[in-house]
Amino acid sequence: MLLLALFVVLLALLALRVPVYLSLLSVSLIYVFVDGRAMSLVVQRLTSGLESFPLVAVPLFVLAGSIMAGGGLAERLMSFAGTLVGHFKGGLAQVNVLNSLMIGGMSGSAQADAAIDSKVLVPIMRREGYSNAYASALTAASSSISPVLPPSIGLILYGVLADVSVGALFMGGVLPALLIAVVLSVAVRILAERLNHPRARDTRASFREVMQGFRASFSALLMPVLLLVGLRMGVFTPTELSAVAVIYALLVSMFVYKQMTWRDIPKVLKDAALTSAMLMLIIAAAAVFSIVVAYERVPQQLGDLLGVVGENPILFLLLVNVILLLLGAVIDAMSLMIIMTPMLAPLAVGLGIDPVQFGVMVVLNVTIGSITPPVGSTLFTVSAITGAKIGEITRAFMPFFLALIIVLLLVSYVPAVTTFLPSVL
Repeated sequence: MLLLALFVVLLALLALRVPVYLSLLSVSLIYVFVDGRAMSLVVQRLTSGLESFPLVAVPLFVLAGSIMAGGGLAERLMSFAGTLVGHFKGGLAQVNVLNSLMIGGMSGSAQADAAIDSKVLVPIMRREGYSNAYASALTAASSSISPVLPPSIGLILYGVLADVSVGALFMGGVLPALLIAVVLSVAVRILAERLNHPRARDTRASFREVMQGFRASFSALLMPVLLLVGLRMGVFTPTELSAVAVIYALLVSMFVYKQMTWRDIPKVLKDAALTSAMLMLIIAAAAVFSIVVAYERVPQQLGDLLGVVGENPILFLLLVNVILLLLGAVIDAMSLMIIMTPMLAPLAVGLGIDPVQFGVMVVLNVTIGSITPPVGSTLFTVSAITGAKIGEITRAFMPFFLALIIVLLLVSYVPAVTTFLPSVL
């Protein structure tokens, strides 16, 4: 009964738009006080929850994304995407999807990707006749590519929580990310016919134009390739990779594209610090909330609940997906993953499910949750920047939601989608 009451309090706080970290921390403090536990537990978990070397990669990837957004990399990638798909019906919408695929290999964050497209591409889409709601919804949907495409902050976090190779998770996320891009592109094409969306350019780009766009964006396109090759060759670890990403993005922005100067560095550092602080507060508060989870034997109870599926991994994956999709609508993606991964990962391994496959599935699932109301952090990020109302974005998002569910089912039930690349590279 205490656990149920705390869960109701947590939902109420989130519904009142209390910050996620404060909601989790408040519920944890109430539990510790009512249950008579030592308050020192809270302080210990606040600090120990962040004592993980791989977590150093999170603020560094956030910083790399901030540099990329302000240093001209994003603009050149967007221009190159236009030469490739701008001639299709709904060309700018196709550019939105392809741009997220390219940016996702650098930012590692759905919110960073969504913020870039919301600031740069959505205003252009509106001028070309797209509704604000549609452009905002597509931007939110296409941002789901970033958390499953390396270098993904979500995959790093899952690897830390479930003790799974981050390098293998990175490789496992490549094909699902490509699948998301393909499925969203098909949805865009279908909607373009129904809504009569215009082409971004009248004719297909010539080979010369494509090559010019490629050369202009080559340094930006080279970044994810260098990172992945270096990672797989063992030149650096995923954590070291994040530092390399920062240095590379900074060098390209300042000395190749020359759109960033030393005067811009303080603002970039400030933006990255604020975003990183928010993420770390959520992670630390979720670590405190794990006290409630542990003392109330939630993993054991969840195991008993999922035990009804017996040794059937198909039913297990279906039930996990339903649970995460429902919880993702009311709990922040990072917090949900931190809370649920230690419970679910051992159960999945026990049923013979590949840990890389399960990790990518969990990250994609909670990412979809971050785009759905009422607690969709990516949804609110897009809404705040574009000015579109949450209800309007949600209605326009439904076709893309169905597309993302198709990819989630493929990841869940076709292991080769996530295990093929880690097995051959």
